[in-house]
Amino acid sequence: MAMTRRVGLVEDPRFQHHQEPEGHPERAERLLAVAEAIDPLRSSLVPVAARGAEPEELLAIHDEGHLRGLEAAAAHGPGRLDPDTYVSPASFDVACLAAGACVDLARAVARGDLDTGLAAVRPPGHHAEGDRAMGFCLFNNIAIAARAARAEGVERVMILDWDVHHGNGTQHSFETDPDVLYVSTHQFPYYPGTGDFGEVGIGRGEGTTLNIPLPAGCGDAEYLGVLQHLVVPAAEAFAPELILVSAGFDAHRDDPLAAMTVTGAGYRAMASQMRGLAEGLCEGRLAYVLEGGYALSGLREGISAVLDSMLEDATAAPPTVEVPEGTVLAQVVERATAAHR
Repeated sequence: MAMTRRVGLVEDPRFQHHQEPEGHPERAERLLAVAEAIDPLRSSLVPVAARGAEPEELLAIHDEGHLRGLEAAAAHGPGRLDPDTYVSPASFDVACLAAGACVDLARAVARGDLDTGLAAVRPPGHHAEGDRAMGFCLFNNIAIAARAARAEGVERVMILDWDVHHGNGTQHSFETDPDVLYVSTHQFPYYPGTGDFGEVGIGRGEGTTLNIPLPAGCGDAEYLGVLQHLVVPAAEAFAPELILVSAGFDAHRDDPLAAMTVTGAGYRAMASQMRGLAEGLCEGRLAYVLEGGYALSGLREGISAVLDSMLEDATAAPPTVEVPEGTVLAQVVERATAAHR
């Protein structure tokens, strides 16, 4: 008899209180689309309460000046921290809530209290640097969660970032750390301009940053292909005890901020690949953290794909993607491999 999987869900109406300026793409409506994808599956999910991160959890990634500056900016809000990134009066508290929720989900999965889970949070986090907010991001939720898991005894954490933008903040948080593998697939060249092949980590962390920059126009075959031919071998060599995914859905073909063509079926295959990888390497310990995604259709399709992959008793292996000579995929695989020789 199949055992019911314990799939955690972080969801809280307070995440909508981070109020955007009119016309801004990172808007509260995004979470309504996420909720529409969750609704048919909600009874099968285990609620995980959101709580604000403690200062010491935030300070494991961010410096004190950033915390003080962000709190002051929100108190005087609404306003902008840069041309892209805004705060409203509730933004500091909401950002703390998102970070704390991600910490608790990662810890629950790492301990085995949950098999897997999704943190449907906002604001997103992967662009936030140690000393500043940027790219719609205030605190780096997934970096804070990874550091908290490490502090609780997880020896090796892998972060896969499949958001269409490179997670500069996450990379910089761990680029000297040999115990955190950061892997990013992203449109390049594009915002924020980081994430080229040669960025492989620094010092003791050299080799534990894997950047997979992709040209505009890539879709299901390229994304699944780089997972199979680059991400899987890197993960197998690293042997993580916990896998976290920065799950942006802005590589979707409908997204207004990028130029990729991933479909709902593509996200389904990618999620299936990641579940299989986690089950083979770390007893299935896998958690997703929402990042970008600015087409409501892309969020609905992507979240549905991820949740379906987590809830199924067993997932079929995704199709094997070949790497024909001379294709974009072949060139990307060759260059990324060469950077890590």
